[in-house]
Amino acid sequence: MKNLKKDIINGLLFVVGIFGFISGAFIISTVSFGAAAIFSNIDFNNRLHA
Repeated sequence: MKNLKKDIINGLLFVVGIFGFISGAFIISTVSFGAAAIFSNIDFNNRLHA
């Protein structure tokens, strides 16, 4: 269940980034893409050390 919540958050951040990029809000899209990348790497690193 914990991984499902992180996957949902990561997916939502990615979708917000896509819509921000399409609408021209490049700062919002950059921040959301960066947050999605950080969340996915944190999840990967936790799985790697477990």
